[in-house]
Amino acid sequence: MPDGVESHSSARDEGLQIGDWTVEPALNQLAAAGRSVKVEPKAMALLTYLADRPGEVVARDALLAAVWPGVVVGDDSLTQAVIKLRKALGDTAESPAYIQTIPKRGYRLVARVVRPAMTDGHFGDRASNSPALRVTGKRRVVFLAIAGTAVLLLVAAAVWWVLEAAVDRASSDPSATARTEAVRAAQPTVTVAPFEALGDDAEAALLARGITADLVTDLSKVFGLSVISAIPHATRSDARVHPEAPGYLVSGTVQRLDGALRLQVHLADAQTGKQLWAERFDRTVSALFVMQEELVGKILRVLPAKVSEAELRRVAQHHTRNLEAYDHFQRGQAALLVRQQAENETARRMFQRAIELDATFARAYAALALTYAADYRNYWTKDGPGALDRAFELARTAHEINADVRETYWVLAFVHLERGQHKQALDYLETAVRLYPSFADAYALMGGINVYIGQPASGLSLLRTAMRLNPDGGYLYFLILGRAYFGLGDLDQARLNLEHALLRNPVNVEARVYLAALHVMAGDKATAEWQAEEIRAVQPDFSRPAWLATHPLTDVKVRNQLAQALGQIGL
Repeated sequence: MPDGVESHSSARDEGLQIGDWTVEPALNQLAAAGRSVKVEPKAMALLTYLADRPGEVVARDALLAAVWPGVVVGDDSLTQAVIKLRKALGDTAESPAYIQTIPKRGYRLVARVVRPAMTDGHFGDRASNSPALRVTGKRRVVFLAIAGTAVLLLVAAAVWWVLEAAVDRASSDPSATARTEAVRAAQPTVTVAPFEALGDDAEAALLARGITADLVTDLSKVFGLSVISAIPHATRSDARVHPEAPGYLVSGTVQRLDGALRLQVHLADAQTGKQLWAERFDRTVSALFVMQEELVGKILRVLPAKVSEAELRRVAQHHTRNLEAYDHFQRGQAALLVRQQAENETARRMFQRAIELDATFARAYAALALTYAADYRNYWTKDGPGALDRAFELARTAHEINADVRETYWVLAFVHLERGQHKQALDYLETAVRLYPSFADAYALMGGINVYIGQPASGLSLLRTAMRLNPDGGYLYFLILGRAYFGLGDLDQARLNLEHALLRNPVNVEARVYLAALHVMAGDKATAEWQAEEIRAVQPDFSRPAWLATHPLTDVKVRNQLAQALGQIGL
């Protein structure tokens, strides 16, 4: 077993009690109230090290040296281990019952510790008393699904700066993407903050998300304008602008009042904070689309971008006029983002209903295609090829209905990628970014394909653009970053980003496969075997040959690294 995994006491061999949890270090397992939770070996090593010093403040440097001896890792490795322990224990940083953060110093274990006494065979106390834990243990895969929002926002900001430096190191040659970036830097930049739903109203929350997404999509159609999707609760300091280009921040609130809809929107100068325009829209819910068209028009008339009346009408053209279809579409989108099989099936029903209500709803066809692609990629169906064919058929239908919908290009590219047709996928994405220069997800998927075909440095460059346009990008961004760093041989950065991907989507098998492989390559076989267990928990019939056969990776070197590493841990 690697150094650092063994505890510095007998805790490795004998169980102990920490708060309400029975800790079994040899099994990397916690148990309470008839439930058990698995934790990674490094997380268990951290817990047992703290348990040897209950109530003591242990410096971060000391913990890094003890848990990762002889290995140079960043502070983030420790932070992630603490986060995982808190999730497993049901603990919080704000009101800790187990692990307390001591700012600028380190951590301490505040729960009561009871271990077997070494002298007489009876249990003895080494404890600092604390309130009893409210047990919230969950199954080992599910507990990762509730990553704290604040952590994710910090992750997005941190990865942005890490990526900025990494790309400068990885690629010094000017490319078409770099030239595009130079042109975009001089364009007016609009940062769209997620609109906030006022009150505890789930319907208003759906509307707020839909209005935000539609506004980003509509503004992205305007040439000469750079559009950025901001992290939640963005302020003007979050708006990314070039020092020589004007920058703007759009924010707003959504409220439902007795069947009416109130939308308050603000447009501010991102550099000075000066409010340039604000308006309150009071309409019936049935007038939502008219209100959105009016909103887009008013914003564009304030901005310096030159937009003709014909272009304004094209931009404001909505994808459906059926409010009920739009509602089902938004509900389907919310379910699809969960990325679990049951929710995927729910999303499919929502999109199918949206299409029944409006047979020309291109975005609904594109989203429905993704549910079948998810079945294929996640082995949620026995007929994988049939599911992929259905996804392709629906994606083509969406594009044929309305080729002025940017999502149709992305979905077609994604399905072509799953079919192993990398060139066709890149062709659609290149068209998409030419037509919609602020389409962050298109840049991200292009980056992912470049990594698959053995060009990880180019992948990082494209991710740089994607994360500038969407700093709070989904798990896919971090997964692509992890793959890119893996291809470049930077295993520490690969691990960091793959773990961030799992915080957002804990059932993603690809992220766990790469993590398992890199732990083998780094000499940490115990953690690699733990990841193998998690892969089997998510996908019980996982087979390395079958997975590699359907994986769209063509980089021979990386394929061989994955195959050899996974073979060492029995996958």
